[in-house]
Amino acid sequence: MDTAIARPELLLVADAVAREKQIEREEVLEAMEQAIQKAGRAKYGAEKDIRATIDRKTGDVRLSRWTEAVEVVENEETQIPVHIARKFMPDIKVGEHLVDPLPPIDFGRIAAQTAKQVIVQRVREYERTRQFNEFKDRVGEIINGTVKRTEYGNLMVDLGRAEALLRRDETIPRENLRNGDRVRAFIYDVREEPRGPQIFLSRTHPGFLAKLFAQEVPEIYEGIIEIKAVARDPGSRAKMAVISRDQSIDPVGACVGMRGSRVQAVVAELQGEKIDIIPWSPNAATFVVNALAPAEVSKVVLDEDAGRVEVVVPDTQLSLAIGRRGQNVRLASQLTRWDIDILTEAEESERRQEEFRRRTALFVDGLDVDDVIAGLLITEGFETIEDLALTPPDELAAIEGFDENVAAELIRRAEESLAKQAAEMEERRRALGITDELAALESLSPAMLVALGEKGVKSLDDLADLASDELIEIVGAKQMTEEAANEIIMAARAHWFEGE
Repeated sequence: MDTAIARPELLLVADAVAREKQIEREEVLEAMEQAIQKAGRAKYGAEKDIRATIDRKTGDVRLSRWTEAVEVVENEETQIPVHIARKFMPDIKVGEHLVDPLPPIDFGRIAAQTAKQVIVQRVREYERTRQFNEFKDRVGEIINGTVKRTEYGNLMVDLGRAEALLRRDETIPRENLRNGDRVRAFIYDVREEPRGPQIFLSRTHPGFLAKLFAQEVPEIYEGIIEIKAVARDPGSRAKMAVISRDQSIDPVGACVGMRGSRVQAVVAELQGEKIDIIPWSPNAATFVVNALAPAEVSKVVLDEDAGRVEVVVPDTQLSLAIGRRGQNVRLASQLTRWDIDILTEAEESERRQEEFRRRTALFVDGLDVDDVIAGLLITEGFETIEDLALTPPDELAAIEGFDENVAAELIRRAEESLAKQAAEMEERRRALGITDELAALESLSPAMLVALGEKGVKSLDDLADLASDELIEIVGAKQMTEEAANEIIMAARAHWFEGE
């Protein structure tokens, strides 16, 4: 018996919804089938396996009950013993289904409303999935849209096939966007959230500036010129480092364009943001000098372990190097990823003299020598008495003004000074109550032990309770790396696991 009911209007509705929501017709029909299934289960029993199908050509709706043939029945609503099922279908096997056609249901007001809700919900889910799949691979692109509405200062942007969020802190300061305004922005994230996929836009992201230049400069789009780094103070100033893969093409000139046409197009889009375009260099010192333009730099000293660079500028260039409210040096630091300290030549000279005086006093007091010998040692690069004690006598004797006797005497005095310091530190350690077990850790010098003791770290357990950054702070960043600190702390914890 054919229990199908012809509903050709369902196909027309499915086509209309598919066009309007820009999703597949098949997905709309599947949503309709699920809605009819739900209405069928409401009439014939929620526990039963009721299924609905819509003929894709005629629109005929068929409703049927499916019952699984099993050896042992666990659910009487959806299962039937296989020996009974074979009375209706002799060749049925375990796991197969008996399909019983059901008469079509007459949708009442409540059933129709329920079906409509199911269809709307399923269509919305399909639409969200389509949006996410469409935009998840477009992160990093520039997109055009229209401001649709404002919510708590944040802008909802209509992208045509989706809606995106442009937060207030992602807009350029003093930029006034109103409903209906056209806007260009950078897609920096697409996430699936409980309320659906969220597309996040930005006009302050460094990638926005880079993509704008890629649109204006054909050499960047073609890969001849590469943008290596971008740092922005949105709406005010930006720095961009570029490099050319073709020696015949000037990367800075290509980005600026004839009479500044290319850079001015980007500046106009960014509300007048001034852009410094600088050549990138693999040499860190050269890159830092370029990044601080237009200020002139006299000297650069890199500390690679600390990730810091000390820059010396002429006294007249200090304000230019720092920039208004520190803007120039801050952007240069972001661009190069180095912490930049700026000194004038006068400050650097004064500090160098102070360092010379400090080291001179160290050698004069520790070795009982005059200023001339101490000055010679400093000039030759000796920084501490330990450096001197570890130097081979023949190397020391090779210094102009020294001989073998002077070298031997200086090394002897250095060793005596170190032994005296060690004895004083040992006495200080015992006075602080630092345990012998803690002192036995080879990686900790006597000076480090005293520093720890003064902070209340007097036993292995005290040291084991420290975090690596706490240990580094106590002994000094110049004395210990994070890796060394972690090794020392793990060595202090070793006795906790001796029984295992």
